[in-house]
Amino acid sequence: MISGASQADIGVLVISARKGEFETGYERGGQTREHVLLAKTLGVAKLVVVINKMDEPTVKWSKERYDEIEAKMVPFLKSSGYNVKKDVQFLPISGLVGTNMKTRMDKSICSWWDGPCLFEVLDRIVVPLRDPKGSVRMPIIDKYKDMGTVAMGKIESGTIREGDSLLVMPNKVFFAFPSYLLEPVQFYNTLAVTVPCESHWFELG
Repeated sequence: MISGASQADIGVLVISARKGEFETGYERGGQTREHVLLAKTLGVAKLVVVINKMDEPTVKWSKERYDEIEAKMVPFLKSSGYNVKKDVQFLPISGLVGTNMKTRMDKSICSWWDGPCLFEVLDRIVVPLRDPKGSVRMPIIDKYKDMGTVAMGKIESGTIREGDSLLVMPNKVFFAFPSYLLEPVQFYNTLAVTVPCESHWFELG
């Protein structure tokens, strides 16, 4: 999760509405709390909180259960640094049968939900703009040593061209990047230019 979240702008947090399962994940030390904190720490700016298993026999698309889960999650999301009104969207779904995922659900299934489906929410989210002409910023998130020294990172701003000399922090060491590798196993797949939002493997030497 850490590697994936560090490259993402948008996260989808899936929560079970089933009695007992939400409580287990939400308790102190539970995975729900852990995943929210990791997402915020790693720079996931927008969060879609999907309350799943709403069709489960103990839930049956209960608005009371949905509201209960949302009421518990909102204070924790705020304390984790999220602006709930701007950066968080809640919605109910059934992943098992795909209800409210690709298309809005029928009122005969859930009479109280007037909001969008999951795909609509994802399509509407505005991804933060990054400046390709700004200073180069690329956090290193992984390394690979089997064939030389190779590092992986996501370019947050700026543009890197083959042969550019970049400063690696905190050691304050300059490296001339000779090649750009799409994947660690594709050692001959090179690019001439990389731009913001792209993730690449860089051969350091």
